[in-house]
Amino acid sequence: MKMYAAIDLFKGQVVRLRQGKLEEMTVYGSDPVKTALFWQSQGADGLHIVDLEGAFSGTPRHLDLLEKIAYAVTIPIQFGGGLRTVEQVLKALEGGAQRVVIGSKLVTDPGFLQELSEKIGPEKIVAALDTQNGEIQIEGWKKSSGYSLENFIKWVEQKGAGFLLYTNIQTDGTLKGADVRGTQKVVEMSRLPVFASGGIGCTKDVEELLKLKGLYGAILGRSLYEGKISLSEIKKNFKL
Repeated sequence: MKMYAAIDLFKGQVVRLRQGKLEEMTVYGSDPVKTALFWQSQGADGLHIVDLEGAFSGTPRHLDLLEKIAYAVTIPIQFGGGLRTVEQVLKALEGGAQRVVIGSKLVTDPGFLQELSEKIGPEKIVAALDTQNGEIQIEGWKKSSGYSLENFIKWVEQKGAGFLLYTNIQTDGTLKGADVRGTQKVVEMSRLPVFASGGIGCTKDVEELLKLKGLYGAILGRSLYEGKISLSEIKKNFKL
């Protein structure tokens, strides 16, 4: 299982939100490049970078920082937040991202995913499954898409996604434990590689996810920044 470190960006700072709410933001650093290098040194298999201002505004705001981070590290980067056009996606890839994470646009423009997949290939596209009460949420997790999780997975598979990122919004940023059952369902429902995200708060949570057959990777956020999990120890102890 791949272990990716999350770097959420807001006004140039490294932050984390609780359940996607801006009013519940914690700032962890003012040097994203330094943060990226640190997680790489701890054994991260990749970086999951989210442009929070982009996610809320609909336009990427941190492509310059993406480029600086990509120049500094050697591990893969997947980047999301506000990517609404093919041109923006291409800029993110040119800026050093190996993959892009697409969320709201998949719903608001049904033809976008297929167009993007034909342009850059499925292997560079991560479809965000931001889920609350079994429904896909969009627009910074503020609005329901009307899609059930199962139907949405089938749809993005058909239209050309290459990876899935499952986040249970109710657990995200809470450190209360990963949604292991929900993650297992996603893995079973899809033939695509799946990343688990949200609520991972301790080593035991990682151990539970490791038991899931077929899970491709996990995104670690607040648990890393608050020292609840040691990335280097996990890599060593579980031989990842």
